[in-house]
Amino acid sequence: MQTPSNQNSGAAETGQSRLGRRIDQALGRTKADLVIKNTRFLNVATGEVAKGDIAICGDRIVGTYETYDGTREIDGRDAVVVPGFVDSHVHCESTLVAPLEFDRCVLPRGTTTAVCDPHEICNVMGAPGLDYFFESAAAAAMDLRVQLSSCVPATHLETAGARLTAADLAPYKGHPLSIGLAEFMNYPGLLMKDPEVMDKLALFEGCHIDGHSPLVRGKDLNAYLSCGIRNCHETTSADEAREKLRKGMQVLIRDGTVSKDLTALAEIIDATVSPFLGFCTDDRNPLDIAEEGHLDHLIRKAIALGAPLAHVYRAASWSAARHFGLFDRGLVAPGYRADLVILDDLETCAVRTVLKGGRLVDDAMFAARPKVAPVGLGSVKLEPVIAADFATPASGPTGPVIGVIPGKIVTEHLRLSLPYRNGQRHPDPAQDVAKVAVVERHGKTTADESGERRGIGRGFVKGFGLTGGALASSVGHDSHNICVVGTNDADMAIAVNRLIELQGGFVAVRDGKVLGELALPLAGLMSLSPFEDVRHALEELRTVVRDMGCPLPEPFLQLAFLPLPVIPHLKITDLGVVDVDRFELVAA
Repeated sequence: MQTPSNQNSGAAETGQSRLGRRIDQALGRTKADLVIKNTRFLNVATGEVAKGDIAICGDRIVGTYETYDGTREIDGRDAVVVPGFVDSHVHCESTLVAPLEFDRCVLPRGTTTAVCDPHEICNVMGAPGLDYFFESAAAAAMDLRVQLSSCVPATHLETAGARLTAADLAPYKGHPLSIGLAEFMNYPGLLMKDPEVMDKLALFEGCHIDGHSPLVRGKDLNAYLSCGIRNCHETTSADEAREKLRKGMQVLIRDGTVSKDLTALAEIIDATVSPFLGFCTDDRNPLDIAEEGHLDHLIRKAIALGAPLAHVYRAASWSAARHFGLFDRGLVAPGYRADLVILDDLETCAVRTVLKGGRLVDDAMFAARPKVAPVGLGSVKLEPVIAADFATPASGPTGPVIGVIPGKIVTEHLRLSLPYRNGQRHPDPAQDVAKVAVVERHGKTTADESGERRGIGRGFVKGFGLTGGALASSVGHDSHNICVVGTNDADMAIAVNRLIELQGGFVAVRDGKVLGELALPLAGLMSLSPFEDVRHALEELRTVVRDMGCPLPEPFLQLAFLPLPVIPHLKITDLGVVDVDRFELVAA
């Protein structure tokens, strides 16, 4: 198994000589390898902002609260040093760039450790996607830990590109770059004791298991936690968070591109609770990272909302690290990894410089990383569609409509009357209701005996604000089929067919013309371009979609969560409209 490149420093040095160097440098017998001089640092153990030098030997801190001389020195005057930030739950694929571009995008902002779940690529590719992420983690400059995706597919209510059983995951158990089993989102399957669910839980019993339990309360939550599941990043209210905390669950406060829960949860951050919290981004694209930040954004937002400063930084570093058993980081103290963020201002988390393992994060660090070849090219295995494929037969004008809630992936279960002609329901822009469809793209379905096309779920959605045209995405959690929303079937078909040509991505169409697009050919999820190029493409798409009448800040990622049948209340997959509360398909 490969060793992460960021842990290779001093590999030729024996353990005793390495410890001996640390002792000599800590005592001041010899100069430290690196000293941050005349600085202040936040001690998240005591909450104090202390003064003094920070001495570093190799990748470890060896001295604080004292004066040191270094072979190399950084002037820390007018700065304050904090521990590196830990993103406690992220899907790198949802940044729309490859893992090494995610690394280059967020490490300079102070995120020195990230716990990722390659759930998205695994639902497209299976084990080869997992292997790709381990190879990328081994090459990354940051410390990227890869959890083992637990729900591939997420449920029986959709068609994924692959399946990972307990037997498939077993060879990866104990991998040095992994911590445990990734978010266990199939909580209905757990409560119903589904055999495949139970196999995975039994395999990882006694190990770390990440959770995913939106709105799960009471005895259902007790049952969920009794299986050894330890955290949740899907908490959306302070009351829900307090119940989970009372029952021993670590609450990971999320603020991503679509799901923004920090405003509702900031009030729970205090001295008592902060050791049982963490911060995470889950899904955050390069445009948001450029405009707002990564974990640095969550930190300054939490402080601006009135959360105590020291406890915010504790949750973002030490608390998250301890939760995942990473006991060597999260504190500016001797013996801890020199994963440090030098700030110009503590309250606004204004990042000046980042150290990873005692090394300055710069372009040279990223240039030295090994190359990792892309995978999953040609993953959109779909024949072109026609407008008639999106016809929506119904028994009458009234039926279910998905209600989008801006800033949330939870949706409303609405029942609305729509225009009804020739036995079909139709979109109604006057009510802000568009048609939505999910098209299976993994090559798993074919036409039935009558020749009618299978593998297309059809329904309606309220909240996109489209005055015309269609939007399509090959990012569609969790099975990543093609999801398309539109005011007419013809533009919907053009959008889907353009995605087939691009082999994945985002497309905006109006009046038969493609107005904007972003190609995501790596498994239909990620770009092959630098994150800066992706950012600019997203800026252009944002302008195009706003001109189409859509007010949503991130319409394509909002669209991508409509096929997620483990998030209440109404969703849609390639099999049809899903009542998540009843965990069953319903007539459109």
